[in-house]
Amino acid sequence: MTTYATREEIKEALDFKETARANRQIDRAIEAASRSVEALCHRRFYPEIATRLFDWPNQQYARPWRLWLDQNEIISVTALSAGGTVIPSTDYFLEPNEYGPPYNRLEIDLASSSAFGGGDTHQRNISISGLFGYRNDESIVADADGAIDATQTSIDVATAPGIGVGSLLRIGTERMIVSERLMKDTFIDIGVALTASNNDVTLAGVSTGFSVDEVILIDSERMLIVDKSATSLTVKRAWDGSVLAAHSIGAGINALRTLTVTRGALGTTASTHSSGDDIYRWDPPGPVRTLVVGQAISTLTSEQSGYSRVKRSGGSTGEGARDTSALSVLRDQVYDSHGRKGRVRGV
Repeated sequence: MTTYATREEIKEALDFKETARANRQIDRAIEAASRSVEALCHRRFYPEIATRLFDWPNQQYARPWRLWLDQNEIISVTALSAGGTVIPSTDYFLEPNEYGPPYNRLEIDLASSSAFGGGDTHQRNISISGLFGYRNDESIVADADGAIDATQTSIDVATAPGIGVGSLLRIGTERMIVSERLMKDTFIDIGVALTASNNDVTLAGVSTGFSVDEVILIDSERMLIVDKSATSLTVKRAWDGSVLAAHSIGAGINALRTLTVTRGALGTTASTHSSGDDIYRWDPPGPVRTLVVGQAISTLTSEQSGYSRVKRSGGSTGEGARDTSALSVLRDQVYDSHGRKGRVRGV
């Protein structure tokens, strides 16, 4: 399932250390938080290619030229037909056009000759194919490092600081969901020895091919790149719960650049891709992502306390009360800004 935050975002917020148990616990909390936010907002935010069928006439009591999509909000339409007759794109409107997508209704252009209905039955009379969801906001985050065939579930990227476990990626027309990140040999060695000191943070003679916020591995110690210049990297030592250690000249540098992915996700088809192809990351709405992170953290901290924390009410100023209040306010804000409100129908 598609989620609205990554494992790495939760770890950064909580300063979690790298353990298999923590990974499973975090992934479960993110999944639960994502489904909870969908229930709160009465919508799914991620984009999905699909064909959906609608009765016509139906029980909406709408104008005969208007089809309310309700929970089937759409971003773009590739094909529309009614009663087996194709309706060209010039003969209908997606609304509200002033601020969509998402579009919550489809209207026939009354200046055209097209119409809903026809065919042998009203059941599943209207067929809509397109990209359903809230919005398709994307960022270029990496390039494919090597050709990718249609059967691979492990792909290499050039750099990947903006990709996490749970990210929804797109290469060409295919979408993929990241389920794990693994270290890959960069074939670059350190040119200066490192001591076992938190103050020894400069990798001199190494810069090209690395990005700020990228996690690297030298021997068994993980490091986070926090800055770079034309000739060196500045790192944070003993990252992700790894052990601070000394490293000799010539030690190899590995980086989190191998992704385990689910291919052909959300209605797309697995296909081949070329080395150097751009990789796009779908970006959920900021408030939605923030709420998922908050709810996931609330779940994790509650589990750590055995769900024994007492929720305070009224004028309490205890730590638990502040946490609960902040999350409650955030939920209200997300519902106000991104919740799908009820539509009143005539009877």
